[in-house]
Amino acid sequence: MADSPTLSVTLLGAGQEVGRSCCVLQYRGKTIVCDTGVHPAYSGMASLPFVDELDWSTVDAILITHFHLDHAAALTYIMEKTNFRDGKGKVYMTHPTKAVHKFMMQDFVRTSSSTSDALFTPLEMNMSLSSIIPVSAHQLITPCPGVSFIPYHAGHVLGACMFLIDIAGLKILYTGDYSREEDRHLVKAEVPPVRPDVLIVESTYGVQSLEGRDEKELRFTSLVHSIIRRGGHVLLPTFALGRAQELLLILDEYWKKHPDLHNVPIYYASNLARKCMAVYQTYIHTMNSNIRSRFAKRDNPFVFKHISNLPQPRGWERKIADGPPCVVLASPGFLQTGPSRELLELWAPDSRNGLIITGYSIEGTLARDIMTEPDEIIGLKGNTIPRKISVDYLSFSAHVDYSQNSEFIELVKAQHVVLVHGEQTAMGRLKAAMTAKFKDRDEDVKIHTPRNLETLELSFRGERVAKAIGTLANKAPQENDVISGLLVSKDYSYTLLDPRDLKDFTGLSTCTVTQRQKIVLGVGWDLVRWHLEGMYGSVEEGLDKDDVKVIRVMGAVDVKHTAEHELTLEWDSTASNDMIADSVLALITGIDKSPASVKLTSQQHSHTHHPHSDHHESDQSITRIQRIAWFLDAHFDDVELHMPEVGGTQDQDQDQGEKSEPALIVRMDDSGEADAYINLITLVVSCPSDTVRRRVEAVLDMAITTVSSLAESFATGVSVSPEDADPKQEKSNHTDTEIVKDTMTTGEADAAS
Repeated sequence: MADSPTLSVTLLGAGQEVGRSCCVLQYRGKTIVCDTGVHPAYSGMASLPFVDELDWSTVDAILITHFHLDHAAALTYIMEKTNFRDGKGKVYMTHPTKAVHKFMMQDFVRTSSSTSDALFTPLEMNMSLSSIIPVSAHQLITPCPGVSFIPYHAGHVLGACMFLIDIAGLKILYTGDYSREEDRHLVKAEVPPVRPDVLIVESTYGVQSLEGRDEKELRFTSLVHSIIRRGGHVLLPTFALGRAQELLLILDEYWKKHPDLHNVPIYYASNLARKCMAVYQTYIHTMNSNIRSRFAKRDNPFVFKHISNLPQPRGWERKIADGPPCVVLASPGFLQTGPSRELLELWAPDSRNGLIITGYSIEGTLARDIMTEPDEIIGLKGNTIPRKISVDYLSFSAHVDYSQNSEFIELVKAQHVVLVHGEQTAMGRLKAAMTAKFKDRDEDVKIHTPRNLETLELSFRGERVAKAIGTLANKAPQENDVISGLLVSKDYSYTLLDPRDLKDFTGLSTCTVTQRQKIVLGVGWDLVRWHLEGMYGSVEEGLDKDDVKVIRVMGAVDVKHTAEHELTLEWDSTASNDMIADSVLALITGIDKSPASVKLTSQQHSHTHHPHSDHHESDQSITRIQRIAWFLDAHFDDVELHMPEVGGTQDQDQDQGEKSEPALIVRMDDSGEADAYINLITLVVSCPSDTVRRRVEAVLDMAITTVSSLAESFATGVSVSPEDADPKQEKSNHTDTEIVKDTMTTGEADAAS
């Protein structure tokens, strides 16, 4: 059951770039899309993934890993502005992600509705939200036949998950953004217990390694404290949700330990964050043990003692800029627009102030450009502003660095690794490092770095496994045993069943078609039996339940003497039984024209048994072994029958070895060095010469086939008792369902009770 289908992986975004993540998986007629984000460095249609390159009506499921804009903000556009709504596709994300995504999209619509290139309206956003299906971590979801997925914790932000996707037996792990380090409130990313065939993993930091959490937090708090001591303001551009909560927990704890800072306010300039705090408090159970234990003691870690949320009246930025030293966490994190950009322009000319970039900055954004510490920056109004504010970079980004990413890739052990969500240079370095590591270990792992719109096709040769259940699984099969049953296929999974178990395990039912054919014939019953023995070697003769004479041919077809000069053929219809019935019918209809029949009838010959039947063989003492010996003698000229000596001792038998059992000896020369011994019990050939042994084995196979009758070569069904045949109940001549009968060797069937 080998198969070699192809998986197509197409990136509509995040291919050798960071932003607008959108990965399309196509396999066996199924289409799954992972993430639908926008690019933060662009606006309007330019920020979208390349949505026109996909027929969205064919998509079976869209899976969103987390609520960040670069992974989820294009979802409403795709659901409401493309033909996705014409198909049967469904959208999934975790419960926390859906809860926060709602507020994120409201804020996204509010900030973009003032511009002419808004992607969608608030109404369209609300309509799309109602169609999103929330799921829980470790929950098995089946969006359509042949496709299933399980979300696993990914760290990064609240509710973030990675998806283990199963499409027709092919397993794909899509990580999204993930973190392998437990921080102050989130668990670290899990390693799924199942080995996937393909791993699609972020490569944001390439081969860069980040400093440890403790050292990073100490450096961060020291830097903030030093800026305040010199009389400056501290600007921390962050996104409203995600890393901001981590920074708030760190600052609140530090302020608690330093009374001299109690008069220095910490502002959180985000209405969105204020709304989402309720979500964080609702999903405490998804966070790490530290947060859960504090919450259990009625100590809500997200009720901050030294942090206040700004009401944001008109002109609040100017009031804070003219006021005493303070710390402000302002969104967005890339300094493109909003409160963070307003504060930067006000504080940039004063060298006492400090800017601390705390997360990954995408290329093309002001947060990336200002890290080079330019002398001037361009304001939103096009004016030039001198830059004297200090700029520091401390990565609190919840992305994996090289050590964490490489460790995860090795633990997952996927055959193919696809790198996404990384800039071209960083991605190339990571690929080179991982390729060298796997080469040193002599492991065949292929690493791919596709660009946007470059379709990556991965072929797999694997064995599809059928599980034997029910009666077939009662006895564990041995190697090379043949297991016969009904092979049932459903949603690309295969089950091998005994026909009697079909209804119990599948809810289906099956019937047997019994066929009958009546023949008018002017010859006697004995002559019919004589001809059948001549063709098939041996037949079984007896009586059916009505005491009607019956001859069973090859254990499959009954020939009944139902009336004078009338025969009835009866058999259970299968491909093989139908073939036997056709040959029996052809033989019987030609009996009265056969020259042998005319000769036998004219000579008044007794034809109780045919001279070629197995019964005649026993009468004439012509055994099957003798026939095999004759066949071999015709090929090799010198064949002897060896019989063990009667009354020999056990020691003598052990000394003689293989000669202690009946055997045929094929003499090849006078020296006896090339003689072949054929064990008549096991029919195993032994010979010092491999060439001679193979030759004798080939001739022996031909001999066995030649001397065997058709009845010996093929037989099905139950034997007919000479006294009283088992009654055959008439079955209905229709089937409720059509099932393909198949056989599999033990190596192909996985027996499961």
